[in-house]
Amino acid sequence: MLFDLEYIQKTYQEYKKDLETIRKKVDRPLTLTEKLLFAHLADKKNIPSRGTDYAHFHPDRVAMQDATAQMALMQFINAGREQTAVPTTVHCDHLIQAAMGADPDLKEALKQNNEVYHFLKSVSRKYGIGFWEPGAGIIHQIVLENYAFPGGMLIGTDSHTVNAGGLAMMAIGVGGADAVDVMAGMPWELKMPKLIGVKLTGKLSGWTAPKDVILKLAGILTVKGATNAVVEYFGPGTASISCTGKGTICNMGAEIGATTSVFPYDDSMYHYLEKTGRKPVAELANEHRAELVQDDEVWDDPEKYYDQIIEINLSELEPHINGPYSPDAAMPISEVAGMVRKNQYPAELDAAMVGSCTNSSYEDLTRAASIAQQAIDHNVSAKTELMITPGSEQIKKTSERDGVLQKFKQINGTIMANACGPCIGQWRRQMDNPDRKNSILNSYNRNFAKRNDGNPNTHSFVASPEIVTAISLAGTLTFNPLKDELEDGKGNRFKLKEPRGVELPEKGYLQDDTGYIPPAEDPEEIDVEVKPDSQRLQLLEPFDAWNGNDLLNLQLLIKVKGKCTTDHISMAGPWLRYRGHLDNISDNLLMGAENSFNGKTNAVLNKLTGEYDKVSSVARQYKEKGLQSIIVGEENYGEGSSREHAAMEPRHLGVRAVLVKSFARIHETNLKKQGVLALTFADKQDYGRIREDDAVDVLGLDGFVPGAQLTVRLNHSDGTSEKFPVNQSYSRQQIEWFKAGSALNLIAEQQKEEDKQKERR
Repeated sequence: MLFDLEYIQKTYQEYKKDLETIRKKVDRPLTLTEKLLFAHLADKKNIPSRGTDYAHFHPDRVAMQDATAQMALMQFINAGREQTAVPTTVHCDHLIQAAMGADPDLKEALKQNNEVYHFLKSVSRKYGIGFWEPGAGIIHQIVLENYAFPGGMLIGTDSHTVNAGGLAMMAIGVGGADAVDVMAGMPWELKMPKLIGVKLTGKLSGWTAPKDVILKLAGILTVKGATNAVVEYFGPGTASISCTGKGTICNMGAEIGATTSVFPYDDSMYHYLEKTGRKPVAELANEHRAELVQDDEVWDDPEKYYDQIIEINLSELEPHINGPYSPDAAMPISEVAGMVRKNQYPAELDAAMVGSCTNSSYEDLTRAASIAQQAIDHNVSAKTELMITPGSEQIKKTSERDGVLQKFKQINGTIMANACGPCIGQWRRQMDNPDRKNSILNSYNRNFAKRNDGNPNTHSFVASPEIVTAISLAGTLTFNPLKDELEDGKGNRFKLKEPRGVELPEKGYLQDDTGYIPPAEDPEEIDVEVKPDSQRLQLLEPFDAWNGNDLLNLQLLIKVKGKCTTDHISMAGPWLRYRGHLDNISDNLLMGAENSFNGKTNAVLNKLTGEYDKVSSVARQYKEKGLQSIIVGEENYGEGSSREHAAMEPRHLGVRAVLVKSFARIHETNLKKQGVLALTFADKQDYGRIREDDAVDVLGLDGFVPGAQLTVRLNHSDGTSEKFPVNQSYSRQQIEWFKAGSALNLIAEQQKEEDKQKERR
């Protein structure tokens, strides 16, 4: 579908003009990332330095999924604006639980979430926001099909917003407060990222898929190797990958901590835009092709322009399976069987899942379906539960028309709703014994412990859709479809042929009844109501502003050991139902994090009672007694989802500071936005000095300026104390958020001042 053509035309005009201005200032060749970022700078007079300077940008669009949109729109209502300043959309994809299949699951979701859907729809229609109904599709697939365009800049309240980099767009995942800034017409702040150049040579073939590029790269860079960096792909191999394949690679770039990932514009993008009904946009992109790719000098001498370079030969790349428990646990398929046996992972497969925002394109489904067709030809069915999730209603209807989905059904596959489902823990899984160690294989993006089904005994592995489908036929992770054979119903042995897919449907995409609802023509007629006794929705109260003093007597809430993702801080799954009710969802605060003092989850010392209790319960009791608290953690704290609830919940329950060895980018920003002091150890060994019953002071806030160290004082129960320096990465703007109590408070203050000035005029 074609949306906002006039807006896009204007954007291209400004893009070209802005780059001409930028080129005169920098006087050197530019990478694609620099072109995209510099063209969207709010202040084009000053060019920021990579990795050090904060910069302000004017994005072209905002996209929100239904779980994060609830809190974001609650904040937007408080911002006092009448309409969003840029085109914005809401997508209902997170609240649909996978259980029986597409139709029954969607009906149940409409019944269970009616109040939330009504709220999102009414707010959207009132404030000029496009609304995509439940079942319309997964946000990132919908964005790629309808809104993403080469050269644009998008922010979205989901970490996998980066999917749109597959269409040469600067697409970045953020928290809801960041989205509110842009929706309210404010510049959006980001530390200028470093650049990691990934040179692709050769060409994908056989069983190797675009997914394997990012599975391989995750193994190289690890889950935090691209933090505060953009991964920019270049080289001759980029042209051999389809547009949706590029989207897959960019999508999972979130798993290596990247700010975003981006591919240079090429013919595959032109054809994708054309096939999805956006030929005018494709023509505009062609006119600006030279500015939608890296300059020639960058390709010729990349060492001069990137901070790090990695080369991957696609012709030599082997299919991968990554896992369990971390998306960077990379294994070439030839090594999987040995690793499974060596580590005693359950070899028998309990479930196989194809789809998600990462791998649910027409090409993905047709490649996997070509494996299903071979199974049909040999009278073989999946030996495990097999679920298929189309990315959108457009993909689903097109695939049904072309007989693609029917092939999965013939091998006992179940077609699920066009939603996130098990990828985000929305899976009503039925198991014979939840205590039994088991393995699942999927084409999703994340495989943290308990991520898919809430079960710590589940070993989750990630692979391409075709590998997932092939292994489902064998029912064991030790099966390698590149060399092993299957047995048909008559006892005959056969080997699967290489998958064959169709990049774009020959008959085009079916685009009728996609589930889109436009904003109201008369927004004054739309009322937005939240019942005072609602258990799903709760209007927000502003957080308290900073009182101007040091933070004293902070009670240690928890000292987290090891990996602590946003899933550990604020679990998804059944908790998604409370994403619009801050007080209710705060009951899940850090329930998945391991307490370093006892090795348990959701069991921390309550200094008021001397007993162990749930993290949220202890925080609530401290808050009731007028005590504030602090959280301590380790490396890459807050990796994973963009969910700002992981920052709002601690703030709501009285946490004023979080001190860790290092932060994941989005979570650190979310904490700052909510007025929580985000600190890192100057010496990581100081983590070991913190005792279970400590009270903590943060000193030096009277000299809180960018780059200045603060001091932490530990007050031990034996009467002794010790001090050590801590670092902070606040910009001047972010310090103002802290002083105001939150970024939203600052926006509201600015809006009041604007209203006063209008009255004076």
